[in-house]
Amino acid sequence: MSEITQPAPLDALSGDERDNFRVGSPEEVAALLRELLDEGATVHLSAPDGSAYTTVWTVDAAQRKISFSADATDPQLQALVDAGEATVVGYLDNVKLQFDLQQLLLVHGHRASALQAQIPAELFRFQRRSSFRVRPVARNTPAAYLRHPSLPDMQLSLRVLDVSLTGCAIFLPDDVPPLPPGVRLQGARIELDAHTRFEATLQLHHVTSLNPQSGGLRLGCSITGLDGEAQRALQRYIDQTQKRRRLLALD
Repeated sequence: MSEITQPAPLDALSGDERDNFRVGSPEEVAALLRELLDEGATVHLSAPDGSAYTTVWTVDAAQRKISFSADATDPQLQALVDAGEATVVGYLDNVKLQFDLQQLLLVHGHRASALQAQIPAELFRFQRRSSFRVRPVARNTPAAYLRHPSLPDMQLSLRVLDVSLTGCAIFLPDDVPPLPPGVRLQGARIELDAHTRFEATLQLHHVTSLNPQSGGLRLGCSITGLDGEAQRALQRYIDQTQKRRRLLALD
């Protein structure tokens, strides 16, 4: 079973570490908020003094406003209004989204009240289950491109069998000289789809046989050396692959 790891609080991360999880593109921020909204997810608001409030919400993209359903008589809500700021947390399956809001405003309508703020300029995105692996869907043919460590002139193109944020499994055909466990494969190029391509270092940990009829070996590798952009691209790929597989299962 995959181990579930909770991300460290933002206050515990250095500036460079925060950049690994930061989403600053307005288009990407809007897309993640829409996805969170489409999932019908409730969100959790918390103020610096520890006051917390859980509610449903809406987004007005044209006005660039975000609104939270509010019970004006709830003392926890009043504490958020008095603070004037809040941290918002919501979850998309195995992904935690977190962003800050400033200048919170409580708006009273005829039948209901709402807590409003501007759409955040950035948010932070954490993978909650870092070792969760996905298998690519059938129409994709992701590959790892690398040089054989014992034969530097041999350029290999190996099919990626599954991938997580911390590792992957690749297929080694019978006609390729074997790779020993423990070998470090630097400068590997991973191409999962047209939008997810990055360089990494692969550390080979396990070599196992596959189905005797198909032949070949399964190489279990850890992935290191990813920059923040590559980590975010890999997270998006894992999320989208999970969604495609759920949709295929419903067909």
